[in-house]
This record gives sequence, C-alpha cells and structure tokens, in this order.
Amino acid sequence: MEELPTPKVSLHDPFWDTRLGVNSRTAIFHQWEQLEASGCIDNFRIAAGELDGFQQGWYFADSDAYKWLDAASRIQATLPDPSLAEMIDAFVDLLSRAQHPDGYLFTYNQIHFPGSRWTNLMIEHELYCHGHLIEAGVSHAQATNSSSLIQIARMAADRVTADFLGKGPAHTSGHEEIEIALLRLYQVTHHAPYCHLARQLLEQRGQMPQPLFAISLARQLRSVAARRSSVQDQRREYLALHPGYTLKKLPPGNFAKSAPTSRLRWLFSSLSGKYLQQHAPIRKQTVPVGHAVRFGYLQTATAMLHRLEGDATLLPALETAWEHMVSRRMYITGGIGSVPGLEGFGNDYELDPKVAYAETCAALASLFWSWEMALATGEAKYSDLFEWQLYNAAAAGIGLDGRGYLYNNPLVCTGGVSRKAWYAVPCCPSNLSRTWADLGKYIYSAGRDGLWVHQYIGSTASLQPGVPLDIKTESGLPWSGKVRIKIGLSSPGELTIHLRLPSWAELSASTLKFNGESLATQNMPLQQRASLAERTVWGYDPHQSSFLPVKRLWSAGDVLELDFDMPVTLRHAHPRVRGQRNQVAVTRGPLVYCLESTDNPDVDIFKCHLDTSSLEPEPAPGLLGNITILRARTLNGQRLVFIPYHLWANRGESRMTVWVNH
Repeated sequence: MEELPTPKVSLHDPFWDTRLGVNSRTAIFHQWEQLEASGCIDNFRIAAGELDGFQQGWYFADSDAYKWLDAASRIQATLPDPSLAEMIDAFVDLLSRAQHPDGYLFTYNQIHFPGSRWTNLMIEHELYCHGHLIEAGVSHAQATNSSSLIQIARMAADRVTADFLGKGPAHTSGHEEIEIALLRLYQVTHHAPYCHLARQLLEQRGQMPQPLFAISLARQLRSVAARRSSVQDQRREYLALHPGYTLKKLPPGNFAKSAPTSRLRWLFSSLSGKYLQQHAPIRKQTVPVGHAVRFGYLQTATAMLHRLEGDATLLPALETAWEHMVSRRMYITGGIGSVPGLEGFGNDYELDPKVAYAETCAALASLFWSWEMALATGEAKYSDLFEWQLYNAAAAGIGLDGRGYLYNNPLVCTGGVSRKAWYAVPCCPSNLSRTWADLGKYIYSAGRDGLWVHQYIGSTASLQPGVPLDIKTESGLPWSGKVRIKIGLSSPGELTIHLRLPSWAELSASTLKFNGESLATQNMPLQQRASLAERTVWGYDPHQSSFLPVKRLWSAGDVLELDFDMPVTLRHAHPRVRGQRNQVAVTRGPLVYCLESTDNPDVDIFKCHLDTSSLEPEPAPGLLGNITILRARTLNGQRLVFIPYHLWANRGESRMTVWVNH
C-alpha cells in the first residue's frame, strides 16, 4: 500500500482541529522561543562565526532545532503562516552559513573540537543529528517546493555517505535515526547510495563481537568524559576573559521515579549491547530491549527498508518483536519503556505504573513503526495500535495550551510530575509537533486492491486507488462512534473500500449502512474475531481489529455510515504483573480514562474502591474542552469523575491514577 502525502489530505475534525490549531499557532512559536532561550540557536550562530561564545546544551542539541524545523515545515504544508515562513527561511539561511563546505554540520565539534569528527558514534549522536537535519530537508522540500534546505540536507547526506559507505560495524550510530532519514531522502531523490548506506547501517547492528563492542563502548565513554572536561575548561577560560557574558541556563531535567539498581541495569544493558540494539543482527532482534526510542526508530527503519526493497527476510523479526511488545512489554496506554534508568524496556510483565517511564518520544517511535507495518502487511492490528497510542500515550505529551509538555508519562502519580514549558533534553515537544502536523498521511492508504481507511478522523482527500475518487470522512471520535464517509466519483466505478473495525468496538451493537440501508455484517462475526485474539498484558488487544472489505460499484454521492458501539470497558492486568491485583483500568472507545485529584478533591483516589456498575459516560463541554467524562461512585457512595488520561496535568499540580481498586 502507498500512503497519501499530508498535503493531499485536508483535516476537518472537531477533536483534531483544535489541537492542530494550537500546534500551528502556539506550540511551534513557543518551542522556538525556548530554543533561543536555551542557547540552542546561538550554537549555529557561533559555528557560523557570527557570534562569540561557546556551545551550550547537550552535545546533541542540534537535533532539537532540526526537529523544530521539520515540524515547522510540515505545518506550512497544511496551515501556512507568513510569520512562520520567515522564521523558517531565516533559520535555513543560518544553517547554510554554519555548515562546513564539505557538508558536515555538528556545532559541538565545530565550536569546541574543530578538527574532530565521528569521534564517539555510540554516545555523542553526530549521525542522529545529521539524520534529523536530513529529515527536516525532506519535509521542507515537500511542503514548500523550495530546494534551499534539501540542498543543505543532501550535502550532509553526501558527507555521511562518503565517510561511512563501505565501513565496518564499528561505524554505527548509538542512536538510530540516520537510517530513517536516508530512506526518506532516497524516496524523494532516488539516489541509490542513500538506500545502500541505510541498509548497511541496519545490517551491521549486532555484527561486532560482544567483547570488542564492550571494549569499544568503554573507550568511548572515557573519551566523552575527557571531552566534556575539556569543554568545561574552555568555558571557564572564556567566562574568565568575558566577565559580562550572560550564560544561558538549561531548564531542569524531567522528574522520574527510579529504583536504586537503575544505574547498574543501565551499565549491564549498555555493555551487552542491548541498550543500543547492538546485541544481535536485525533479523534476530525479536524481543524489544534497551532504549525504547532507539528501538522504535530501528524497527521503523527496518520496516521502511522492507517496504522499499521487498526484502521478505526482514519481516518475521519485525512481526515477532511487535507481538512481544504488545503482549508483554507495553502499558495499557500504549506507552513503552518501563525502566527510567534505561529510558527503556524492562523484563516481560515488568510494568509498574508508578515508575512507568513511557517517554513521549517512545510512543511516537512506536507510531512510526506500526504505520510502516500497516503499509507493508495490510493488517488492521497495526492501525489499531496506532490509534490507541495516538489518543493515549502520544496525546498525553502535549498540554491543551501548547506550552506544557510531559517527557515521561507515569500511569500513577502521587506527586512530582507536572507539565513543563521545556526540558534539559527537549526531544519530545518538537517531535510531537511534527507528528501532529503530519497526521493526514496516517488516515488513508491506496493499493491495487482498493482504498484502506486506517483512522476515522474528519478529513477530505483525492486519490486514485484504481479509479479517481474524492473521499470525505466525518467523525465523532473519540467521544462518539458515529462515522460518515461520502464518496465522490466522476463516473461509476468498481472499488473495494477496506474499513477498519476497531478492537474496542462492540460489533454486535454496531451498525453499517450504505445510502441509508443496513449492510449485512456476516463478514465480521464476533466468534471469528475472538478466535484470533491473543491474551495481552492489559486486555487491550489490537488483534481483535480487522478490515471489512466493502466491494461494489460506487457512484457519486454514495455514503457509508458507521456507528461503532463504545461500551465502557474494564481492563484487568495479567496475573504476572505485580501490584495490579484487584484493580482495573477503565476505557471507552479508544480512550484510557483516569482519576485526577483535581476532579475528586474529597476522595483518596489511591485507596477508594470503584463500584464498577456505576460507570456512565456524560458530556462535559465546560471541562477541558468539549469532552466526555465518566461518572461513577465508590462502593461507599462517594462520587467519582474520570477524565481521559491524555488530559491529565492540564490544571497544575495534581495526583492521578489509571488503576483503581474495585
């Protein structure tokens, strides 16, 4: 199947219009202000010789600016803004002046170690930064039809290709991203060396003997420490000579509960290669391990390579790893990464909701992976998980005002976690913004067998899945299961439209109509769906989703109407998960709900016992927007209000729990 580029899909959706408007009018400008305030943009001015000073922030700070540029470019594709366009153009011009004539662009080295390149690939993220620059270049070209940034991106890609193509497994990045970038660039340029290098970087993971890998990593750790010390000396010397220099301070890091053994676990995971996905070749990486974002980016790139080159040998490991994640290493929200010290995966069923890391970027990485798997296989389970993570694990990361963000996303919070305007490592805000801006491409896909509707998001699109057609979708999700799809054709034509039947819908109470008349639903018997289901760790099971093919001769103005029943569902933890016995999580439709202390000031939300028979959905237009809450009572009659999990922490400091005693 082929995805539709975002500019070909226009969104008109009651739920998403507000969020995309905040993203384009508020969040993207707020993020630029924070990048300026933290010194990130000044790093490029210093590298260009236009400002005196030293590099500030982490050595990989460049990537945060590139993700902003990527997000801003994608926003321009659908919601153009002249003032944002000026900011983009000015930053692109700055990058052109900061870039070395041979294409290299990494401000940490250019400012502090001008004669050094590719020194500590596992840790300092040079290739990761170049990857995000390349992705921004592709997005900018697709959005603006300008070649200004993609020329910079191609210079960087050519530098990387010249320096790495044909090299051995020691020349592999510690943080996957360059592979995705090279494959995206290959898709628009058809320049084969980009694809060859992406394959090389993927194929060489896990090919270094473990003892040699551990030795190499230890050497790089020592080198990084020495270089940091040198940078600190340079900064002290500079400040001594410039006593009036204003030092820009990074905001604090994110708060996360962590076990005393976290540092030791990180060390073992790193030296074994698992933290960096260097423990095994990609075709043998069938269990999610290590840093969750890196793992998700690796799987995304591998799935992209499979789809672009048709290498069937890559698919089995991808499928097995995805199944393992969903069944044993994923939270009820779709969040992944249960060990804060690793920012990554723990053991099977190690899913304590109080210490859940569930980084926002990890949820996004999983979205990218599931989308590639949906395109490659046509299986509904991947689109179903995409929806679940989109509305829960990912949506929680950005506040309603566009200025407050969550880095990690616990499922139980007794205090300490709140939305922040920025972080010491601000990787999540602009990653969210670029994903939101590109939402249109995840709704439909086209193939030889017709049109697939992956997500029920209000939108219009023009496409040609065998016959030219226009499609218009109206949706009440996530509050209502009512969906209306109108087809526009210049002349009657035969076509199959594949409608995703969500795992959360009660199909026996759902309806499907064509031009007002009910369609038979024998193609989706509940018994068949149940037999395909696999026991998952929380009871949410994307395997219970399927595509319903509707094949017929379509005419202009034909209308499909779906009304998915959205029962309130109680989800129970797998017996092997510690601490959740006699507790439930409450869901409705694609949403996970939670109790927040703000709405329940007179109830101890951690000790109360839910009367499960009392749960009732109720519209609450004055609360956190036009939402649906769940009202309930405790066993002793106290009133409870459940809100969607993704909306918590929008009203200041609070306590929260997804898991409730019953």
